[in-house]
Amino acid sequence: MLILTHGDVERLLPMPACISLMAEALSARARGEAVQPLRTILRVPGGAGLLGSMPAYVASPPALGVKVIAVYSGNEAAGLASHQGGVLSIDPTTGALDAILEGGAVTAIRTAAVSGVATDRLSLPGADDVAILGAGVQGATHLDAIHAVRPIRRLRIWNRTPARAQALAARARERHGIHADVAPTAESAARGAAIICTVTQAREPILKGEWLTPGAHLNVVGSSTPEAREVDTEAVRRAMLFVDARESALNEAGDLLIPIAEGAINQDHIRAELGDVLIGRHPGRQSPAEITLFKSLGLGIEDVATARFVVTEARRLGVGREVSLF
Repeated sequence: MLILTHGDVERLLPMPACISLMAEALSARARGEAVQPLRTILRVPGGAGLLGSMPAYVASPPALGVKVIAVYSGNEAAGLASHQGGVLSIDPTTGALDAILEGGAVTAIRTAAVSGVATDRLSLPGADDVAILGAGVQGATHLDAIHAVRPIRRLRIWNRTPARAQALAARARERHGIHADVAPTAESAARGAAIICTVTQAREPILKGEWLTPGAHLNVVGSSTPEAREVDTEAVRRAMLFVDARESALNEAGDLLIPIAEGAINQDHIRAELGDVLIGRHPGRQSPAEITLFKSLGLGIEDVATARFVVTEARRLGVGREVSLF
């Protein structure tokens, strides 16, 4: 069995490769070539955090496994990542445990890569004015993902802690040669932006629909429970809505479920899953003035497909540590 650390995963999983990989996995699911139950969530008593289990199978290339991830939002105050866990990669032929990968790096990169896929297919071809709301781990990987699919002419970053926004702005300059402005408010970051990524741990909306410019594309990523949301009802109502999985969105996405409960929209407001756009079942954006919104929750197929790719690369390059369980 192969053990791969956070650093191993980052080394072996460049963002452009992961974007292509996520497009393949989502397309396979849309074609019926994947199996994925709704994830199981265990809420730790006392509200400290939650534990999620995400098993999945993809037929081609064959990938089987499960991600077990703990989300503790208070970790950042202690200098720890909020997402802790691992991905178990299982041999689909024998059922043997083939590898264990550190789950935080897998989650950080593949989540942003899926937003890269959505941005490539749903944003306007010339979109180059970008706002990132949130400057944590996902803010950094989303910067990499958007840069991989669109040339960024203007970048504005907002975070509740300005120092973290400054650090992400420095990363944009050093890693990609992009000048970034640190915005004093979420509104000043979002107004006029053609691509907006919300990657926060907010439970109440940080982005309002009245701030959105016609033709904008939104990647709404940070919230993943029914009672939390990053965007307000007006933003969802104005947008052409796409999701990674309809079942997940209708069970877990407060960004969608709260507007439904308010009577502002119904379930049919979901235009399509992103995989349907990728295989041509849905046209995606249909006019330059439309606002498109991709609600990302994260799917097990993304994790197991990523794990298969990383494990293959690790063995090819001799990366990681092989251990025997028996």
